Amino acid sequence: MKKIECISVFDMLKIGVGPSSSHTLGPWRAGQRWIAELKKKDTFNLVEEIKIDLYGSLSLTGKGHATDIASILGLCGYDPVTMDLDQIEPLIQSIKEEKKLKFNREFEVSFNPETQVIFNRKFLDFHPNGIKFSAKLNNGKKTSSYFFSIGGGFVVKKERKNAKRKIENFEQFPFPIEKATELLAYCHQEGKKISEIVLENEKSLRTEEEITKGLKDIWQVMLESMYTGCHTEGILPGGLQVQRRGYNMHQRLIGDVAYNNPQEWLEGIRKTEVKFRQILKWVSCYALSVNEVNASLGRVVTAPTNGSAGTVPAVLMYYMTIENHEANFEHVKQFLLVAGEIGSLFKKGATISAAMGGCQAEIGVSSAMAAGALAELMGGTPEQVLMASEIAMEHHLGLTCDPIAGLVQVPCIERNTMGAIKAISAAEIALETDATKAKVPLDKVIETMWDTAKDMNSKYKETSEGGLAVKVSLSDC
Repeated sequence: MKKIECISVFDMLKIGVGPSSSHTLGPWRAGQRWIAELKKKDTFNLVEEIKIDLYGSLSLTGKGHATDIASILGLCGYDPVTMDLDQIEPLIQSIKEEKKLKFNREFEVSFNPETQVIFNRKFLDFHPNGIKFSAKLNNGKKTSSYFFSIGGGFVVKKERKNAKRKIENFEQFPFPIEKATELLAYCHQEGKKISEIVLENEKSLRTEEEITKGLKDIWQVMLESMYTGCHTEGILPGGLQVQRRGYNMHQRLIGDVAYNNPQEWLEGIRKTEVKFRQILKWVSCYALSVNEVNASLGRVVTAPTNGSAGTVPAVLMYYMTIENHEANFEHVKQFLLVAGEIGSLFKKGATISAAMGGCQAEIGVSSAMAAGALAELMGGTPEQVLMASEIAMEHHLGLTCDPIAGLVQVPCIERNTMGAIKAISAAEIALETDATKAKVPLDKVIETMWDTAKDMNSKYKETSEGGLAVKVSLSDC
């Protein structure tokens, strides 16, 4: 039987901490996995000193993406979904001063971040985002393990030991899907929408109650990140002196009205008459706000990555506050199911890692996810949903990743607004088209994206060695 990776909606939409899914969330998770490895081998309690080696893109943009901090937090035993983010700064400062780390919050080991986090410019063969954890044991022996952060918070070993588990999950799916054509065939065969096919697959992994709760949690974090960004002013960290714009834009849109929590805020906006010329401002405000939260080590949802976390929630909020004021959680659920499935098609057929494919793999994929999901909510056929995704990606092909100073601020934050606006436009175009006569199938765009990724010069793949990253420096700011 042909083996295809099983990817759940909850693999594509993960709750995590910014600024990057591949450079922050991934290394954080890698630290947790290394601890599990050591415990399985009964060597965890023998550790007395730790070293972290970062390779390739994790090294070149690691400082700006807080890769060193995330790796340390993983080794400290904290979880990115539940950790009190106000603890991060004092905890890291304490580790730097005391030169000790409480390993998995169980016992202290010697650790000096200045000398025991090594930034290696070397690229490892398997993937540009490599990380190695090493330890000296109290019996005189040493141990080490390599991990690779492949985008969207996914972490693998070189031998991909997790593949068997995912294949087994895939075999549980009533509707196994690798390509968009297969997804479309199931829709026709079963007389179902894309979201309904995806829901049936998810129900083979967990109960519908668990699915609903998980999606509610995801939506809540999306909503909170938009709300937080809209209500936080000041300068983003990192040295570029980037002014938060979500706050001022939001203030100009709502005037003197004040809200006490995210849900009250959402309902308040829905009761407001949005003028035509304000629509783009609201969409931009939503997207900017999420990614300003992301850039400041805030909690967001990978969609499919942290760097592109603002596009999907911005388009969903557009639907709820502008297109359909009566929308409820069932609409949110439908949107997220479609978005997650579109993202999984890109992960299977190409990549969602900017270190592998440039920003087309992040903003391009997020725009395609949002476009398809919006098209279904607005009554589109499965063909129109896939066409909307195709149009969105088609107009992101070749988009490079060249973050200034290795930070997810310029041009990354603004790109989320562009991705959201393109997604809305793509959905509108698809809904006005006979998509059964599409000239460019989604599968062909995914293949083209992967070909483009392989052809792209490595300096435009999240290394800060080309483009805006070398034209504009910290000193210019």
